[in-house]
Amino acid sequence: MKFSSILFSIVFFALVFTSCSKYSKVQKSNDYAYKLEMADKYFDEKKYRIAQELYEELYPVYKGTDKFEKIYYKDAYCFYYLKNYRDAENFFKGFLEVFPNSEKSEEVDFMHALCFFKQSPKIELDQTSTAKAIGVMQTFISMHPNSPRIAEATAIIDQCRAKLELKEARAAELYYKVGQYRAAALAFTTVLNDYPESSKGDEYKLKTIKSYYHFSKLSITEKQIERFEKVISEYQDFADRYPESSLLKEAEEYSNLSKNYIKEIQNEQAKTPTKL
Repeated sequence: MKFSSILFSIVFFALVFTSCSKYSKVQKSNDYAYKLEMADKYFDEKKYRIAQELYEELYPVYKGTDKFEKIYYKDAYCFYYLKNYRDAENFFKGFLEVFPNSEKSEEVDFMHALCFFKQSPKIELDQTSTAKAIGVMQTFISMHPNSPRIAEATAIIDQCRAKLELKEARAAELYYKVGQYRAAALAFTTVLNDYPESSKGDEYKLKTIKSYYHFSKLSITEKQIERFEKVISEYQDFADRYPESSLLKEAEEYSNLSKNYIKEIQNEQAKTPTKL
């Protein structure tokens, strides 16, 4: 077992040395056609970091020639495959600016948009890249309405919107959990307005009703009737929007509770003698 490990180490380091020696030979070569051939070979072998170094050395040599487009194109993909999406985004954008009439412009335009999606972070973090991905994908669809990539672009937009929706919903839920009921009601209303076609629309509306209900209960007596009336109004809107919802009965319960509270308050007010 020990001998096998030693043998493996010897073979491994021999291969690394040979590879490095070969690359060093290519890098030092003044035969630019050979260097480009090897860059393409490394690219095909998915050795993107080595290929990228060679491509960028060849920029000043081939700039202005018919080979420059391919070099720029593959260099952009090197960044992408190395998961350096920020630089890939800039290189794909640069490609479109340098080669606006390229037959690869549609593909590169899509890749430029895809880089924003790839930079979309965990849901807890800032979602600027996610929002940007939606915008650039929508622009791609507008610019290339017959592209075979439309379905993929649309699916990405849907994923991004779902992510943004979830982030907003979590923020609203947090307000509710910590007892900030008015803020929660406004936040759930915003989620519903921002994503009116959401499959969770009735859930957001119910949470809006519950938030306003708890806010009303905690309010001073002078404000309670007005605020319980808001609960009833929100329920009526719920019933209009989601008449078939399985949550309708629960929403109605909060409306009925609010009506009962209003009656109790009005009865108490009627018992209180008017001060002259």
